Amino acid sequence: MASKRDWLEAGLLVLSEGGAPALTIERLCAELGLTKGSFYHHFKGMSGFKTDLLEHFEAEHTSRYIAGAEIGGGPAATRLHRLMNLILEDKGGNQELEIAMRAWALQDSEVQALQQRVDRLRVDYVKSLWRELGGPEADVEPMAHLLYLVLVGAQQVVPPVVAEDLREIYALALRLAPHHRRGNG
Repeated sequence: MASKRDWLEAGLLVLSEGGAPALTIERLCAELGLTKGSFYHHFKGMSGFKTDLLEHFEAEHTSRYIAGAEIGGGPAATRLHRLMNLILEDKGGNQELEIAMRAWALQDSEVQALQQRVDRLRVDYVKSLWRELGGPEADVEPMAHLLYLVLVGAQQVVPPVVAEDLREIYALALRLAPHHRRGNG
């Protein structure tokens, strides 16, 4: 018997491969080689599955990264680099999922609310790190948006920007960080 997490992970895989229209009970059952009874053991229909899937996406693709960046603490520059590395290490498997989630958000108000919340959490975390770096307060929000939009844009262009190139782009942007300008980073 598959766990609830197994079903949710299968849902993210199906979403990344086929978009929201592919998210059907039949497709999920086929993906896991299980029956509809197993699905209904964990979820109250597709509506309940969708709500749980969105929560799972937020936990795995936002909260987990933030928590991972915070492990071991350290200065803001260290946590910002740790966040960048976590995202870039996972980038290959998550790119299609992020695109599919944004496309779904254009068609579904519940998904749109989740996408807005996720985007806000992600930018707010980068803002908090940039603020700790000690630059001018006027730079905090624009820089947080710049760093986030580089990632989103890199996922959207065809072909997508590969992790190695994105790492170089981030290195360039991070040279603008106050700790680099002062020469102590």
